[in-house]
Amino acid sequence: MDLGLKDRVYVITGATRGLGFAAAEQLVADGAKVVVSGRTEEAATAAAEQLGAQRAFGVGADNADPGTPDRLIDAARTRFGRFDGILISVGGPPAGVPADQLSDEQWQSAFETVFLGAVRLARAASSTLGEGGVIAFVLSGSVHEPIPNLTLSNGLRPGLAGFAKTLAGEAGPRGIRVLGLLPGRIGTERLRYLDSLAGDADAVRERNEAAIPLRRYGTPEEFGRTAAFVLSPAASYLTGIMLPVDGGAQHGF
Repeated sequence: MDLGLKDRVYVITGATRGLGFAAAEQLVADGAKVVVSGRTEEAATAAAEQLGAQRAFGVGADNADPGTPDRLIDAARTRFGRFDGILISVGGPPAGVPADQLSDEQWQSAFETVFLGAVRLARAASSTLGEGGVIAFVLSGSVHEPIPNLTLSNGLRPGLAGFAKTLAGEAGPRGIRVLGLLPGRIGTERLRYLDSLAGDADAVRERNEAAIPLRRYGTPEEFGRTAAFVLSPAASYLTGIMLPVDGGAQHGF
């Protein structure tokens, strides 16, 4: 299936590893060009080199910096001549701290990076994109149900889902799509760390996999293929949705 991604240009934040990198890798494989960002210039440049210098460009940028959205969109246009969409992926905030022990400073830091940084990126993209543009958020299954040891994420990501759905209604008449991806248990380094917080990581994984209808964790590549599809013109009638990528772990509609 041709997704219509050839030579389209996307900004992918948090793309030096994990789910962001997997999405960028699949977009490039399907013919798109990407600007990938990470917290450091070195990490972003290394990720771009791994993806291929002709189709990827790395930018060191902190999502909490108010100047980041314009820098990334400008980089897409300067390097590749156009800007078709953005996948907003932010690193997970600190885990394992009980809800009643999180400080104001921890909440403020997470809000700046996870919530406000994502809102700024989406706002800048919405004001710049034309018809056919797309804004996608990498959120979490915590949008529907809290996840143990992830209080900060549990508090902030559902709010981003509400923002995304609101923006979808406002941007839709201009032909801009807005949606969210809700990864469940995808086999990344961060997930292994989270499993280790609950005990022996291998035993925790075995127990968790038994509760997933497909009986396994997903792979970053599977998530990347889903992200590439929803960003592509092939998904041109999908907007305002929160799409679980979780092997059937989320029950109900």
